[in-house]
Amino acid sequence: MTNPAELPLREIHTLLAIMRALRDPNGGCPWDLEQTFETIAPYTIEEAYEVAEAIRTEDVDALCDELGDLLLQVVYHAQMAAEADEFTFDDVVEAICKKMVRRHPHVFGDAKARSVMPAKGFWEDAKAKERTAGSGTLAGVPIALPGLTRAAKLQAKAARVDFDWPATEGMIAKITEEANEVLNAHQRGEQQQVSEEIGDLLFVLANFARHCGVDPEAALRTANGKFERRFEYVEAALAKRGKSLEDSNLAEMDALWQEAKKREGQPDG
Repeated sequence: MTNPAELPLREIHTLLAIMRALRDPNGGCPWDLEQTFETIAPYTIEEAYEVAEAIRTEDVDALCDELGDLLLQVVYHAQMAAEADEFTFDDVVEAICKKMVRRHPHVFGDAKARSVMPAKGFWEDAKAKERTAGSGTLAGVPIALPGLTRAAKLQAKAARVDFDWPATEGMIAKITEEANEVLNAHQRGEQQQVSEEIGDLLFVLANFARHCGVDPEAALRTANGKFERRFEYVEAALAKRGKSLEDSNLAEMDALWQEAKKREGQPDG
């Protein structure tokens, strides 16, 4: 049997052979052999985020690497499915090829179909036509999506049947209303209600972001990165003074936080 490591490294069949070897009960990797769809799923989600992060930071080398990691996830799931006689990698490829052709008649259809330019939202329309009858307007939004992303997608689907805010002004008032409800629940000490009201507030914020043409999940990731940079600046600045975070106080840390903001060209506040 040919060692997969000796096969051409730029061909997909080599990656498939590597995965088969890793999952081989006779000489495979013990860790890989223990994995299931359920245990690998979190890694699949994580790798998709790594791809998004490489795109956000415009790191092309990292993007190439992360796309490989994401491709490995597809190969991994396909191999486990093949072992269970469910489907193979070739079936995955065939399914997506058929879907892409089916959803792009303006590219792959006959002359009449190709002459019709797709309208805005054609992709969602094509997906909707493939759903089973009675599945509902909100069907097809994966439950496993990150909360903010799923909220925006749910609201986008509702908006397609005009169940939406007509203007952002009303949404601003709703955001203020929901924030006040969070505060009131907190003051009453109703923890469960606080959780529900925070969820409502985040839901409205996700919809507002959608109206502004902003991906709420991407915006939050950007905010996370900003917080990390500024916090690391505070920690490093304190270290230069021979102090740790524990040795400092909030006033000193806040002053350094403002310095970090100024270094990034952000206004005080």
